[in-house]
Amino acid sequence: MGTQPGTILVTGGAGFIGSNFLLGTVGGGRARVVTLDKLTYAANKDNLAPLDGDERHTFVQGDVGDRGLVLSLLRAHRPQAIVHFAAESHVDRSIDGPGAFVHTNVVGTFELLEATRAWLAEAGEGTRESFRFVHVSTDEVVGSLGPTGLFREDTPYAASSPYSASKAASDLFVRAYHRTYGVPTITVNSTNAYGPHQFPEKLVPLMVLGCLEGRPLPVYGDGGNVRDWIFVQDLCDGLHAALLHGPPGESYLFGARNEQTNLDMVHAICDVFDDLHGAEPGTSRRLVTFVADRPGHDRRYAVDPGRAERELGWRAAVPFREGLRRTVSFYLDNPAWCAAVQARYARERLGLGK
Repeated sequence: MGTQPGTILVTGGAGFIGSNFLLGTVGGGRARVVTLDKLTYAANKDNLAPLDGDERHTFVQGDVGDRGLVLSLLRAHRPQAIVHFAAESHVDRSIDGPGAFVHTNVVGTFELLEATRAWLAEAGEGTRESFRFVHVSTDEVVGSLGPTGLFREDTPYAASSPYSASKAASDLFVRAYHRTYGVPTITVNSTNAYGPHQFPEKLVPLMVLGCLEGRPLPVYGDGGNVRDWIFVQDLCDGLHAALLHGPPGESYLFGARNEQTNLDMVHAICDVFDDLHGAEPGTSRRLVTFVADRPGHDRRYAVDPGRAERELGWRAAVPFREGLRRTVSFYLDNPAWCAAVQARYARERLGLGK
C-alpha cells in the first residue's frame, strides 16, 4: 500500500486489541475508521469513549457475518483497507461451547470475505490494487512446541483447541480468497498480547483483579506452560506496518521474544501489583493456587518475528516490565471499567470440558 489509507473498516473494534488499534489509528491521525462490532460479552463500547464526537470515527453495531450489512458499509464508505479483529478468542470458552467459535471465526470470516470480494468486483481494478484485507490471528494455530525451537511462517498448522482450530480455518479461508479470487489479503499471527482494556477472562487482568481482592490466583497444572508475550501497543504498531508495507498474500508472525512460563508471568504480575498498590513485597505471590490443568493445554508457544522485522521495518519496542506496569496501572486506575465488565463475567472457572 505504501501510503496512509484514508478510511479503514475495522471489525471487532470495541474489543481488546481492536480498541487499542482504533485509539492509535484515529487518535494518532493515521486514518478515518468505520468500526463494526456486534458488542458481545467481551466487547465494550466504553473502550472507545475517547473517540466520542470525533468525526473521523463512525461506530456501527452489527455482525461481521451479516454480508449485506458489510457490503453496504463498503459501498458507503469505500475504505482502502479492512482490519479484521472480530473473533471469539478464549480457549476455555471454546472447550465449553465450540459452536460460537465456528459461527463467528469461520462463518463470519467467510461472509466478510464474500462481501469484500463482491465489492472489489464492483469497485474495479484500481481499487483492488491499493486495497488490503488484514486478518488478525494467533500463533496457536500451529499447536505446541517442544522445549526448543520457534514458530515460523512456514510452520505447519496443528491446532489443538476448538478456538485455535476455528482460527486456523479462518486463516486458510483468507489465504484461499487471495489465491483463488485475488482478494489482496495479509495474515498476521500474534503471540499472547497484554495491555489495557483486556477482558478479565484472560490471564493478566484475571490475576490483577484477584490480587486486588485478595482472592486465590489460579495457575493451571504445574505453571510450566510457556507463552511469548507482546505489549498490545507493539502489536498494533506491527499491524499498521503490515497494512502499509505488506504485499498481498503475505503472512507475518508478531512476537517480542519474551517467553515466560505461566507461573513466572503470574509472579511478575504479583510483584508489579504489590509495588503499585503499596503492599509488602511477596504479599500477592502467596495467593497463587495450582488448579487442574485445561484439557489439551499446549505446552509452549514462541515465534520468530524476523520476517516482520526485516520486511516491515517493525520491532517490538516496549520492555516487558514497562508494559506490565502500564497494564496493571490501567486496571488499578479504572475501577468503574472493571466493575462494568465483571457484570458479564464473575471470573468463574471455564473450560473443564465437562
